Amino acid sequence: MATLDQKSPNVLLQSLCCRITGKSEVDVAHLFQYAVRVIGSNYAPTIERDEFLVSEKIKKELLKQRREGDAAQFSELHRKLQTQGILKHRWSVLYLLLSLCEDPRKPSSRVGNYGALFAQALPRDAHSTPFYCARPQSLALGYAERSGPGAVQLSASMGTSGVSSLGVYSLNGPSPTPQSLLAGGPQPPAVPPPGSRLAWALPSQALAPAPTARPLVGSQTLTNRTPWPCHDGDPNAEVGEAALVRDILYVFQGIDGKYIKMNGAENCYKVDAKVPLCKSLRDTSSRLAELGWLHNKVRKYTDARSLDQAFGLVGQSFCASLHQELKEYYRLLSVLHSQIHVENDQGVNLGLENCLTLRRLLVWTYDPKIRLKTLAALVDYCQGRKGGELATAVHAYGKTGDPQMRALVQHILSLVSSPILTFLYRWIYDGELEDTYHEFFVASDPNVKTDRLWHDKYSLRKSMIPSFITMDQCHKVLLIGKSINFLHQVCHDRTPPGKITPNSKSADSPKDAAELLADLEGAFQGKIDVAYHDTSKYLLNVLNQNYLLLEHLQAMRRYLLLGQGDFIRHLMDLLKPELARPATTLYQHNLTGILETAVRATNAQFDSPEILKRLDVRLLEVSPGDTGWDVFSLDYHVEGPIATVFTRECMSHYLRVFNFLWRAKRMEYILTDIWKGQMCNAKLLKTMPELSGVLHQCHILASEMVHFIHQMQYYITFEVLECCWDELWNKVQQAQDLDHIIAAHDLFLDAVINRCLLDTSSKSLLNQLRAIFDQIIEFQSAQDALYRSALEELSLRLQYEEQKKKREEEGDWGVTAEQEAEENRRRQEFGESVPKMRSQLRILTHFYQGIIQQFLVLLMTSPDESLRFLSFRLDFNEHYRAREPRLRASLGSSRGRRYSNM
Repeated sequence: MATLDQKSPNVLLQSLCCRITGKSEVDVAHLFQYAVRVIGSNYAPTIERDEFLVSEKIKKELLKQRREGDAAQFSELHRKLQTQGILKHRWSVLYLLLSLCEDPRKPSSRVGNYGALFAQALPRDAHSTPFYCARPQSLALGYAERSGPGAVQLSASMGTSGVSSLGVYSLNGPSPTPQSLLAGGPQPPAVPPPGSRLAWALPSQALAPAPTARPLVGSQTLTNRTPWPCHDGDPNAEVGEAALVRDILYVFQGIDGKYIKMNGAENCYKVDAKVPLCKSLRDTSSRLAELGWLHNKVRKYTDARSLDQAFGLVGQSFCASLHQELKEYYRLLSVLHSQIHVENDQGVNLGLENCLTLRRLLVWTYDPKIRLKTLAALVDYCQGRKGGELATAVHAYGKTGDPQMRALVQHILSLVSSPILTFLYRWIYDGELEDTYHEFFVASDPNVKTDRLWHDKYSLRKSMIPSFITMDQCHKVLLIGKSINFLHQVCHDRTPPGKITPNSKSADSPKDAAELLADLEGAFQGKIDVAYHDTSKYLLNVLNQNYLLLEHLQAMRRYLLLGQGDFIRHLMDLLKPELARPATTLYQHNLTGILETAVRATNAQFDSPEILKRLDVRLLEVSPGDTGWDVFSLDYHVEGPIATVFTRECMSHYLRVFNFLWRAKRMEYILTDIWKGQMCNAKLLKTMPELSGVLHQCHILASEMVHFIHQMQYYITFEVLECCWDELWNKVQQAQDLDHIIAAHDLFLDAVINRCLLDTSSKSLLNQLRAIFDQIIEFQSAQDALYRSALEELSLRLQYEEQKKKREEEGDWGVTAEQEAEENRRRQEFGESVPKMRSQLRILTHFYQGIIQQFLVLLMTSPDESLRFLSFRLDFNEHYRAREPRLRASLGSSRGRRYSNM
């Protein structure tokens, strides 16, 4: 057992002290105690471990001593040391060299980085509770020991600069070894110097000074120390600074002190006016108390919002970032409290220049105050905001020239934006939207049905779009998630999202979010672009290959826009007898059978069955007096994913355009029949000279109508439909997503509606055009009545002549007097009806030309240039211009505008 005791650490350490000093065990008792404390202490430098900074300090020290050669040699050696991997802790070695080069007799003048103290964790022995150093149980600790010279020696090794007094450890690195531990070294002085704050000191054996003891440089006696004023005895005495420091530390935490309390009326901490205090201390206390007010403001916001679940994940992240900053602030307060407890609880006598004072607090709390000011201003600016709007507010507040404040706001922004980026990546990679508190800028309406998913279910909340995400990026993000949901819910595509676009690393941590925020135009934009292109390309392939989107689009052009000419012509021929009947006598199944016959008889039969089965007949609402031509229409059934492009509104536009084109095509069909009637009856009616004027008038009017209809058909077919279709097809081929196709298709329909005079602004033109169509139909009726009457009269005359000739051949009189009188009377009656027919045609011509002239006037005043050119073609020989003064005025004014534009 004795052998074990001789090998114990205490015995070995005591033997080491005896060997170093050459003294007995009794003489080295105080040195042994000091060695035990050093070995069991937690002393460690709290400065930033920056190898470059330490090496620069060493070079500066060498340059101060005018050792430029040594400084250059040190730089070369340090460079070589960096290239070799022999040492793992180069910073520690350099810091040891820096500490060794310092003069231990000279108090350190280096001031620590207060910002780093506030932003980083404290050493493990700094806390807000009273601080007691560990010591062996066998060593006695009395007041004499605490005030002994050993305490002076140890406290002299502690730094006396501002930050070094924050605790019982030194912020400037480990303390130099006391001279008393060196063999033959000077003994410590009997009087402790100012700034000594040891939790316990050397034993009483160390009180007797050695004969060779020399006073330390800069030391002074206790008699030169001016104690703090105290106000415990006399109530009229001025309050001491120590009491104010204690109050200030309470105020820093938002707690009213004994002398400094919250003034509710002025909403600030103020020193009680009844407390006797000089103006300088009162002003300094008020300046320091502002820190407590700022703390209260931030703490009140976090306490209120942390319990509010509706604040959302972004808001809770914001509160967490504020809590994190307050935690760093509390660490500073714990250091200050430990300083007070060491001074008060351990009973150490300190000088004014080394203890906590209001001025030192002003210095140490400068950076925390700036940070709290920023946080308080940020809290004010973010009041009433949540989600992306909150992130926008934080991002806007980071636009400052102060790098420290910018770094603070960027750190908060990385925490705040982390939930938003998590929402975003879940949306673009999985199509999932778990936004319980409506914080994300993509909104979903659960009441929208599947058929309107693309158009109405998902939208952008513009108020929730963070300012660091552009509107173009937001639209792409919306399209990506919408495409994934459209594939799953409408197209019933079961391909996993991970196979559509590769799922890259998401922003799972604030660090990842900070990296993305630092490269919004690079990595972040790249992720969105890749997901956008992959998802949109896959969706368009599914629509084109599985649902024949482009084939359906071409079918609309061929059938509803009358692009399949042979089919439309044959359908009109087959439908003519049916559509000439009253609309109430039509049956849809009969018309459907005729439609199928027309399909089988033309090139339409070679279309895909998927397209032909959607083609159908539709009867419009019947009005009194309507014929089948007025209510007949073709229809095209759409459902499933293609209904997203061909919506109900689009199909109603197609129906309007079809009715307009069908009526215009009917006019062309009618004029063709009129022309055929004129050509067939021209030779037959040459024997009736009384009709020559009327027939000539019919030919002229028919020619005017044919010219008008041909020019209108050319305008509609080539200048409107073909040009718009070519533009639509090019856009569809270049489309990158479904929205581009929908937008191009809608633009195509709008252009067709506008240029076919079907919009509200062209209502007067459309009315005039319909009146012209009515005049053509009326002219057909008038000409048919003329030809029926003329052919009937011609038939009777030929019958009369044949009968006369036959009787003459038989040897009888050709006609009797009665028959001849009857023939003359009938011819006279027919001759009298010709002027009536001529008058009717003249009236019809007058009305037609009047409507045409009014139509041309409206065309000339139209803002559409293509319509003004149409008026030139309709009146190419200025036939109507010569009869209409308004047309001449309109033509001149339009030419004047054109020349002025040139």
